Amino acid sequence: MIDYIETLATEIGPVKSALLATIFTWLMTALGASIVFLFKNVNRAFFDTMLGFTGGVMIAASFWSLLNPSLNFAQDIYPTIPWFPVAVGFLVGGLFIFGLDKFLPHLHINFKKTETEGLPTTWHKSTLLLLAITLHNIPEGLAIGILFGAAAQGLDGTTVAAAVALAIGIGVQNFPEGMAVSMPLRRNGASRWKAFWYGQLSAIVEPIAGVLGAISMIYMKNVLPFALSFAAGAMIFVVVEEVIPETQRDKYTDLATLGFMVGFVVMMILDVSFG
Repeated sequence: MIDYIETLATEIGPVKSALLATIFTWLMTALGASIVFLFKNVNRAFFDTMLGFTGGVMIAASFWSLLNPSLNFAQDIYPTIPWFPVAVGFLVGGLFIFGLDKFLPHLHINFKKTETEGLPTTWHKSTLLLLAITLHNIPEGLAIGILFGAAAQGLDGTTVAAAVALAIGIGVQNFPEGMAVSMPLRRNGASRWKAFWYGQLSAIVEPIAGVLGAISMIYMKNVLPFALSFAAGAMIFVVVEEVIPETQRDKYTDLATLGFMVGFVVMMILDVSFG
């Protein structure tokens, strides 16, 4: 199966491969949002556990899929200072999301309307929640696109299988994110279709970011260590600033922590097995 996927990806090219992979992650978000057709509420213990799982997947992907390959490439491209592009890319990635976080009005899951971040606004709580998840998805799409672009360059340590593994891991953790938008909307009186629409819409940015990431790798091979570590820094910022705090606001912190550990192990196994 993996051989078939690698052959297919080679035939259609990195940009289309990244597009298909990120469409998959978007569809997983839509699948999570579709739960609103079956239930109006989700058990908080389950929800916090899945949020923890999301954080674990993102942290593992940041190292195994992005930072580790970035260090390997930097040793070949910048042998005298291999740490420099990785460190710079990582910090710039975090600062990029920091900037968006400060300017884009948004509201994290499980937070009150009075805890809205970004520029002051009168936007509805559901819109702010949607923007928070959208902000969360930008680095995920970039990471997938960059990895497909790197694999297409034939660089050691990057394979189509590794890019597919990353897409699978991110797709799995996108499932609860879809619920995280649609369920609150439904509880606040929105129709099932409206709640579903906004839930799936939160991940539509991933195919866009994925395509941009793949294109950047085609034309800027020498910046690969920067690009990989940039995506890693952006994802780490999201986990520490957003995902982890969201799991620590109720009595299910231990379950969320266990979910985090399981998510980390699942993503590590996927990346090591297929990478």
